[in-house]
Amino acid sequence: MFVSLSDTVDEPGSGRSAAAVNARIRALWARAGATLTPAEQERYQELLVEWAAAVKADVVPAA
Repeated sequence: MFVSLSDTVDEPGSGRSAAAVNARIRALWARAGATLTPAEQERYQELLVEWAAAVKADVVPAA
């Protein structure tokens, strides 16, 4: 399996936007096709957690 530098695991709180993480998720699926390998599944789960945190960080509390 080819792993590019953009696929390396980033530290929690990397500060990437939800859109940036979503782009990585889309790229992962585009490379993988219909099925993810176990390593890709693990990376996908990591990206989902990062995406959820980014979305949560973007939420502005109501006044």
